[in-house]
Amino acid sequence: MTPAAHISAAIEVLADLAQRRRPAAEALKDWGASHRFAGSKDRAAIASLVFDALRKLSSARWIMGAETPRATMLGALREARGLDVDAIAALCSGERHAPAPLTEEERQRLDTATLADAPAHVRGDYPEWLTERFAAAFGVQAAAEGAALATRAPVDLRVNILKGSREQAMAKLSHLNPSPTPLSPIGLRIEAGQGRGPALPAETAYVKGLVEPQDEASQLASLLCAAAPGEQVLDLCAGGGGKALALAGQMHNRGQLYAYDADGRRLMPIHERLERAGARNIQVRQPKGKADVLSDLAGRCDLVLIDAPCTGVGAWRRHPDAKWRLAPGALELRLKEQAALLEQALRFVKPGGRLAYVTCSLLIDENEVQVEAFLSANPDFAALSAQETAEGAGLPDLARFASPHGRGIRLSPATSRTDGFYVCLMRNSRPFSRFAEG
Repeated sequence: MTPAAHISAAIEVLADLAQRRRPAAEALKDWGASHRFAGSKDRAAIASLVFDALRKLSSARWIMGAETPRATMLGALREARGLDVDAIAALCSGERHAPAPLTEEERQRLDTATLADAPAHVRGDYPEWLTERFAAAFGVQAAAEGAALATRAPVDLRVNILKGSREQAMAKLSHLNPSPTPLSPIGLRIEAGQGRGPALPAETAYVKGLVEPQDEASQLASLLCAAAPGEQVLDLCAGGGGKALALAGQMHNRGQLYAYDADGRRLMPIHERLERAGARNIQVRQPKGKADVLSDLAGRCDLVLIDAPCTGVGAWRRHPDAKWRLAPGALELRLKEQAALLEQALRFVKPGGRLAYVTCSLLIDENEVQVEAFLSANPDFAALSAQETAEGAGLPDLARFASPHGRGIRLSPATSRTDGFYVCLMRNSRPFSRFAEG
């Protein structure tokens, strides 16, 4: 397929997404199944175009003055790919599966339209219904923060210190030109291009468990928990086990880490990952109907991690279609789930123990507001300051990312060149007797 044919195919996929509200990956898979002639490189190129269009959906449509799939793609070629009108026109010849030639209006808009007078949600490419929440979180930087969330994310890898050092991992992956992550001492970064990322399953360093894909912010969230060898740790929302594996490395396989998730299906990938990583101190606790599979951990945990289900606003660089499928009702549901998890976690944190609340969201409702509500209802818990949290993890520089809205640490593409994450550590000072009653 030619580059012009890739654009035509991407427009077809965008049309499908406009008709059916579903993940872009599903639409791309269906397109590939019905167009068997497209090879893997072709499918990767088409997917890249589709995701770029979704990243720049609002600004692309504003530039073109239309919301059709074609207009979205043409605008994205300028806004996401940086192509000028002549380059776009060359790709739209109407020949051999290329898009139809540009109209005079399309050419004029691509040549002269700007975002100067566009509202913040258009300049920042985020849903209009989030305007007030972005303004609350970022003030005059709302559009800039949104625009940073609409860029391509690099490929970040966490080095598994149970298997080797960052220097060893860099040597084994030298052909991919990795560089050390700026903030995480155990991370490597491979800058994103316009095509597919590296095929990690074919890399020996990955197969043997030396590296795992994990955004730098997620690595930092795990490091800020400061899990120590010999501790008893509960990961209450373990999912596929990314943070549990990171914590196991910090603990050097000493102590015990319990990986639990209310949705047992999400835990399934963890078993193979544990074996590959060489993590021997993780015990997976699978939910079993109404049975209380965590009862023996009441009042015993030095650290309880809540990697809370959230809107995922901070991960929009990696899942740009998710921001357009996000609805106000989903936010309300997540807020209830987060509050319930914080209440559930109370049971397990021992006196002097820590409760870590983590989200990959940048909305105040899901972060500082949740923490303040929890602290108000549970006066025996106190939040550690950003400086205390950062210094406790041996990463004092991270204190500069202290939240301006209350407790915790905030990371974002615009401030830290990472995914958007929020981390708050709270310490329990209430007496053991109150646990014994439960």
